[in-house]
Amino acid sequence: MEIRNIAIIAHVDHGKTTLVDALLKQTHTFRDNQKEMAETLIMDSNDLEREKGITILAKNTAVFYKGSKINIIDTPGHADFGGEVERTVNMASGAILLVDAAEGPLPQTKFVLKKALDAKLKTILIINKIDKKDARPKEILSQVENLFLELAHDESALHFTTLYAVGRDGKVFSSLPEKYSQDLPGDLTPLFETIIKEIPNSATSDDKPFQLLISTLDWDNYVGRLCIGKVSQGTLNKNNSVSLIEEEKIIGNYRVQKLYTYEGLQRKEVDRVTSGDVVAIAGIPELNIGQTVSDPKNPVSLPAIKVEEPTIKITIGPNTSPFAGHEGKLGTSRQIKERLMKEKQTNLGLKIETDSEGANFVVSGRGELHLSVLIETMRREGFEMQVSKPQVIFKKINGVNCEPYEEVTIDCDKKYMGELTEEFGKRKGELMDMTTVGETVRLKYKISDNNLLGIRLTLMTKTRGTAVMSNYFIGYHPRSGKLDSIRNGALVAVKSGEAMTYGLVNAQDRGFLFISPGEKIYEGMVVGVGTREFDVEINVCKEKKLTNNRSAGEGVSIPLTPATKLTLEQALDFINDDEYLEVTPLNLRMRKKILSLVQRRVAVRNERSQTSIFENK
Repeated sequence: MEIRNIAIIAHVDHGKTTLVDALLKQTHTFRDNQKEMAETLIMDSNDLEREKGITILAKNTAVFYKGSKINIIDTPGHADFGGEVERTVNMASGAILLVDAAEGPLPQTKFVLKKALDAKLKTILIINKIDKKDARPKEILSQVENLFLELAHDESALHFTTLYAVGRDGKVFSSLPEKYSQDLPGDLTPLFETIIKEIPNSATSDDKPFQLLISTLDWDNYVGRLCIGKVSQGTLNKNNSVSLIEEEKIIGNYRVQKLYTYEGLQRKEVDRVTSGDVVAIAGIPELNIGQTVSDPKNPVSLPAIKVEEPTIKITIGPNTSPFAGHEGKLGTSRQIKERLMKEKQTNLGLKIETDSEGANFVVSGRGELHLSVLIETMRREGFEMQVSKPQVIFKKINGVNCEPYEEVTIDCDKKYMGELTEEFGKRKGELMDMTTVGETVRLKYKISDNNLLGIRLTLMTKTRGTAVMSNYFIGYHPRSGKLDSIRNGALVAVKSGEAMTYGLVNAQDRGFLFISPGEKIYEGMVVGVGTREFDVEINVCKEKKLTNNRSAGEGVSIPLTPATKLTLEQALDFINDDEYLEVTPLNLRMRKKILSLVQRRVAVRNERSQTSIFENK
């Protein structure tokens, strides 16, 4: 049987997972009465993926067409999950690049295409969503061609086939229809035929010694750990012996207990696997992504998976607030360490170190979203912890201190352009390009990660939640000036207790509140953001004193403005260097690192005196 392995790559929300839905349904992978036939985003099985509407974990499935098996790898489109793309792209021999017919190529399009071209994958371009009112497929094709010219290593990469599609309707066309409507006949046949014609057959090395590079790990309740990858060469039978190799060193020899291949969303147990197929092997107890499983008579390791270095770090540690242990089942340093080390095995973009204090852990990742997904996952598993403000990772290159820079693209309505250019100007962003389509303007900036931190919440506020921002890591450059904090000071609770309406009404004159009446409060907790640059201590637990005297204003109530509730990503953006985010399964609370008002003032006084001594020297 011929085997084609193909990765589907695109910018966020350009239609990858929806196209995979159509591929699965039109090849009759499911029976007509199966529930999957009525579902959408079938591959986004993770709860967080469905809530956020993005793919976080790369997954593989398989369909059959005219006697050929097509293994499909659905990859994330967000650059923060680039580790998922890097570890799975080696399983593919071709790629389908999806580009939105209205939005065109965006930063993550550039990111995923670069990874595909670096891996020398044969590419099929699909201009998707041609049914949009503002679709401009011919102009978008020209932009994608320019992107290929910019990224291609050799001329062969420039010879790609272009198709046009409406993934939601499951229709692909070899040439652009003059006018699209849902009544226009069509299906995915042009795509299947192009895959068979353009993507090389991977099942060509059955006669060579067995080799497989581990790209994914999984767990089965009956057989334990599974390693998943593409068989680079050779065949393997059940009960055969294999060697596990890392950097040319044999870690151990094992017997294969079970072999699986993929059909649709299911694993199918088989007695034999052949070259080119994506398979799962059971029987190796200790293994890691990037290791090689091979024939014991030919123990040669395959090139390891290369992953780009992290650019952002946070500190995660046990919760030390007065509410520690009240809302979470897991919260000790040992439990957090075990969970992080388990995550590190499969999440190649993460780097985990113990900090100098010993109880906390420095977790480095590819971006704020990458780290926030890890924290949210742990939170849902019952963990409680405290998290520091994200920090940029600096490097010294040729003796020069450097920091990571991003290419940022923002799409927004023209009327907000002034606020956006002012904001990026404050953050020392360099305008690279500006284009206008109708009432929408697209701004492209070069800006350091250090000055980019915390911008999403600000942009959402200034554009009434309408701005769409995406970014692309462009490398390390010499450090620029650091932006002073542009966040106003916090409203900090000075007493513990229960938030009262009277206290909150008095406090709302000072700024915006994050808490509602009845919530438990402790000293040092951040309960809002003020209107001034410095922190303000307030008592939100204050009750109205009752007297026997009546006055003209008695009983006239001042309306309490509803509290602003921040998401996890927004809270990470909001906190300052002297604050922690307390994360529990039930609540997110922002707090000062030093909870006591007296101790905070002493610490500030000591810091000022040390600064004064240093300046005098």
